[in-house]
Amino acid sequence: MVDYAAARYNMVESQIKPNKVTDIALTDAMMAVPRERFVPPDRRGVAYVDQDVAIGGGRVVMEPRILARMLNDAAIGPDSRVLVVGAGTGYSAAILARLAAKVVALEQDKAQLAAARAALADLGVHGVALVEGPLAAGWPAEGPYEVILVDGAVSAVPAALTAQLVPGGRLLTVVDDGDRVARAMMFTAIDGTVSQRPLFDAATATLPGFERKPAFQF
Repeated sequence: MVDYAAARYNMVESQIKPNKVTDIALTDAMMAVPRERFVPPDRRGVAYVDQDVAIGGGRVVMEPRILARMLNDAAIGPDSRVLVVGAGTGYSAAILARLAAKVVALEQDKAQLAAARAALADLGVHGVALVEGPLAAGWPAEGPYEVILVDGAVSAVPAALTAQLVPGGRLLTVVDDGDRVARAMMFTAIDGTVSQRPLFDAATATLPGFERKPAFQF
């Protein structure tokens, strides 16, 4: 029988802390949230490996190291309002619920949304509003947000998402445009413009609706 508590401890100590994750509230949250509850039963034995875990429909629970690094660099405060784009089964939303004042978790896949709703309810997670809609459109009704986490890779970040940031707000995602090495990136809204900064090399599954558009050919 898998000792999930020990596996979770090892994940934090060997995968997350050594990879420039210094936010104590974040490491505490990742120590507390049972990742195995957010993957299919037949995948729970690999819930704490240092890689994406498939959850069906081409979707994954993101590699712990990548998720933790992005959340660490997002500088989430206890008063922050956070939008998760591509909530999947709800793991990142459960982590963020321990860090932020309000989490809006957007998902367009009905099966993933149902799994997230069940997992968050079973664990008694509060402060997360699960909403259904197209991922690329975001959820402006509850914005603007201090932080937007796009929980997967994108070929490009649509302006519709960065428009939902407060001044100084941050959007974190993995950008994989097919031309360069995929990287975790931070986009920051400053004085009506959006700047971007590469954080580290990373790769994860591309979210539906964010795929690279085919190049025009004569």
